[in-house]
Amino acid sequence: MNQILLLHGAIGSKDQLQPLKSLLENDFIVHSLNFGGHGGEAFGNDFSIQGFSVEVAEYIRQQDISPVHIFGYSMGGYVAAYLALKQPGLVKCVVTLATKFHWDESIAAKEIKMLDGDKIAEKLPAFAEQLAQRHAPNNWKAVLQKTGEMLLAMGIDNPLKETDYGKIETPVLVMLGDRDKMVSFDETVGVYQSLPNGSMAVLPASPHPFEQVDAGQLAYQIRHFISRISLMKEDF
Repeated sequence: MNQILLLHGAIGSKDQLQPLKSLLENDFIVHSLNFGGHGGEAFGNDFSIQGFSVEVAEYIRQQDISPVHIFGYSMGGYVAAYLALKQPGLVKCVVTLATKFHWDESIAAKEIKMLDGDKIAEKLPAFAEQLAQRHAPNNWKAVLQKTGEMLLAMGIDNPLKETDYGKIETPVLVMLGDRDKMVSFDETVGVYQSLPNGSMAVLPASPHPFEQVDAGQLAYQIRHFISRISLMKEDF
């Protein structure tokens, strides 16, 4: 049976992907992990795309599942694409959803404003409590602060440059929700067109938050893509 690894987004946790995991378990052996500092996991030494990709590589080797299919939501998709570039032997294919590939200083500054822990606690107390429970025993505000620092660094120097996508030989499906207000259609198309073995899909009636995405529709796209690339490899 094929194995797939699910990667969550920034300030998220693997528990958020449980609905998708349940839908895939009849077709795959499904793995998931928390990035360092997320979901109660201890903070690692490198809270960055590069550091998270090292954590994923270590997990893949420890579980002896190389090469493995990877689905990444938002930041998780960026980590998966970075890993496919740097350590392609570990990755069988990549599927991303709602991944923001283009970062600059102005975009990073805009996103960082939404990570103000004090304002969230004041204006969105229910969300603050959700974050507190999600990341306990870690301080949820520390997770937001470190995420902001990471985004600032990405705005200054993207871990994945525009020219890097043309070097990713791994099959990649990039997906975007048609109502996503964080990730633009143009940047997603640009990455798709740069990938040597790229595919693209748009999910209807889908905004950015994972909880508002139709998990059944998403699971179908993942199954279909992996089935298609498996048939292509058999043809050769």
